[in-house]
Amino acid sequence: MDVQELKFLIKLITQADYRAKFGEITILKSAEKNRACRSLKENNYIDLIEKIDKLRITDAGKILLTEDSSNLPITPEEYKAIKAFSKQDILSPGKTNTKPDKRNEIISSLIDKGFLEAIKILIKEVWLTEEGKKFLATESSFNGGGNITFSKKMFADYLGFIRNYYAKSAPAQISTNGKAPATTITEKPTDEEILNAIVDLDSKLATDNYLPIFHLRNKLQPPLNREELDNALYRLQNDDKIEFSKLADGTHYSKEEINAGIPQPVGGSWFFIMVND
Repeated sequence: MDVQELKFLIKLITQADYRAKFGEITILKSAEKNRACRSLKENNYIDLIEKIDKLRITDAGKILLTEDSSNLPITPEEYKAIKAFSKQDILSPGKTNTKPDKRNEIISSLIDKGFLEAIKILIKEVWLTEEGKKFLATESSFNGGGNITFSKKMFADYLGFIRNYYAKSAPAQISTNGKAPATTITEKPTDEEILNAIVDLDSKLATDNYLPIFHLRNKLQPPLNREELDNALYRLQNDDKIEFSKLADGTHYSKEEINAGIPQPVGGSWFFIMVND
């Protein structure tokens, strides 16, 4: 790990839940920050939420526009998005004539099929993974170029993180009555199991079919990461098994709980999950 990557991580561990908006990581220059973030993601030390900022129609997509729209290998919603490129080769996702709640799914499908390509992707949010926590506390070292000088605060933040890590992990290493510690469940749940978890949490917490999403994140992240859970919830919504609702009054919730919602391009985030009968 080089110095820039280590500085990025040390800045990240000062944030609540080791999570931050990408713009809040101000310790590095823009190019250094992007490179460090991508490298850390490749090593599974962090996870992130990305947003496609610009899309380009491919040659295959242009050919699609010349064909009979009644016999195409795409859905009507996907064709509507492709047709938005009839006058311009490059558009933002918001200009693709797609509904906000289905936009990501439609665009991802068209990219997978080779009709669109993302030419500009922005990192919106980053967080430290369990693997990243372990690495930072037990294995990290640095090499390569860069200023190796750390401020007293950075050093104190790093020491505080290490002490906290070992304080939390020590009890799990102690067996009880000679028995081995319980094994952590790491298998990723299916969409149906996620739906069952929503129903179960709603019943236990008595949320009257208005389950705040942060409760589900607390239960299923890990083994899922944020993007995987969001995508699973969108699939359940598309299958008409759940619906979302936004939060009108955040007085009774913390900033972290509100930020656990699913961001939308306009009008705030989805905050509640309702199961359809």
